[in-house]
Amino acid sequence: MLIARSPVRISFGGGGTDLAAYYARFGGMVVSASINKYIYAIVSKNFDTTFQVISADYRSSVLSLPTDGRTYSNDKLEMRLCQVIYEHFETRMPLNVFIASEVPPGTGLGSSSAMSVTLANVFGALTGQGMSKRQLAETAYMIETERMEAPIGKQDQYAAAFGGLNCFEFSADGVKVSPLMMSATHVRSLERRLMLFYTGATRQAREILHEQRSQSEQQSGRTVDALHEIKKLGWQIKEAIEGGHLDDFGRLLDASWQQKKRLASGVTNPLIDGAYEAARQNGAIGGKITGAGGGGFLMLYCHEEHQDAVRSALEALRLQQVRFAFEFEGSRVLLHTQMLQSPYNWSE
Repeated sequence: MLIARSPVRISFGGGGTDLAAYYARFGGMVVSASINKYIYAIVSKNFDTTFQVISADYRSSVLSLPTDGRTYSNDKLEMRLCQVIYEHFETRMPLNVFIASEVPPGTGLGSSSAMSVTLANVFGALTGQGMSKRQLAETAYMIETERMEAPIGKQDQYAAAFGGLNCFEFSADGVKVSPLMMSATHVRSLERRLMLFYTGATRQAREILHEQRSQSEQQSGRTVDALHEIKKLGWQIKEAIEGGHLDDFGRLLDASWQQKKRLASGVTNPLIDGAYEAARQNGAIGGKITGAGGGGFLMLYCHEEHQDAVRSALEALRLQQVRFAFEFEGSRVLLHTQMLQSPYNWSE
């Protein structure tokens, strides 16, 4: 049996500049933190000739036959992703793969890419292809963008693979990973003052990201100008966090959210705008929707003495608080026991 997990993330600044359409020309950066909500994969040997994937999130399964490569199609992204990664590593073993996550899919915490990193870690370990954290991130990104043709950026794979609080710099030459330089006191203060609320709405980020990528390919225009400003604010956010100026961070978070709403249609909606305004009126200094937007989780920066009021106001709007902590391990194989030798010779 083999068990692995990868964390999801919350991003503080620079989101959107990790799309290749932007960073290959202008350079991008993202400041983010991984949190203790995980995507799990459990793999065990199957005793017949099939490869089976079971998803707790979608309550569905898909089978393929390793001997002839036939695949039973499934329209769920998570299920197809597992098949593609299985094929990429040329695993060719009869396996059961059980997938489960601690957050709903499609909620802006980078869960799809965390799943890719988890599965790459699983099948890499299973086939003896040990990978570094950087190799995990790059493999997952390649599979998602080239094999799955997902219009996504690069921050989620790196956050899931590395874990911790980091600044990621993206360019045509590669990715630079720099842990944020913070005292333990400031890390704890930031963790206490961040609140995360589930809006109850999942969304398909692909439509938003397709539009954003298309607009990012332009030399100028509203989206590109907004991304320039988001990157500038991202560097200021990094400076504020590392300097311990957390209230400045909260105000910069708000400024970045105002720019993010310019990136594409569908980033916000009346529910999100109403909840954000209610939070601000009750003491939150700043915040943003995580991920591409359109739903998912609302992240807020708020002093402890105002959090009860913010919580009550948002619960009245049917938002649900999700408590979390920062995590610093990144993707891990938790258990790897030797699987029994298969009675079948898949190389024949």
